[in-house]
Amino acid sequence: MKLIVGLGNPGEIYINSRHNIGFSVVRALSHFFKISLKKDTGTFSLSGKSKIKNQNIILAMPLTFMNLSGIAVTSLLKKYKIDLDNVLVVCDDLDLEYGRIKIRPYGSSGGHHGLESIIKFINSDKISRLRIGIGRPAPNMDAVSFVLSSFTKKEKAQIKNTIEKAVACCQVWALEGITKSMNIFNRTVNLK
Repeated sequence: MKLIVGLGNPGEIYINSRHNIGFSVVRALSHFFKISLKKDTGTFSLSGKSKIKNQNIILAMPLTFMNLSGIAVTSLLKKYKIDLDNVLVVCDDLDLEYGRIKIRPYGSSGGHHGLESIIKFINSDKISRLRIGIGRPAPNMDAVSFVLSSFTKKEKAQIKNTIEKAVACCQVWALEGITKSMNIFNRTVNLK
């Protein structure tokens, strides 16, 4: 069984924020695969399950705030008895150029508080993550305000393509593995 977790903050106020790009990707995956996301008892998450080409897949969006994502992910792992190598976390990244995606099989949190929480709660950094570039704040804007802000009008015009790339990457990861997804999606060329 594979688990794809999109990170974000719950609540209407955050719905279109840069920090919630992980939620946007999981919502797009749920529409693509026709998987309904519902409150999942005991996991502090919305989740849905389906079988895609002989692979059982769970999509999840933690209902904890970003800094407590580890609580939800740990609960999902325990409830569904999922090994760490079958988990993909989708999140925003300030250090990647806007619209670029990058998938890795393990590593540090890179300062991302959601990843930091997950690494702390599972006591391991051996968890795959798909990072999505959300741009950098202007020199006079702090990082917290930036990640909680909405995309600009120009960025919104491009975001659909970025989410489509991320959805395609998640599919390759789930069905063909991390190496194949890295070989295809970690290139800097624009995949249209």
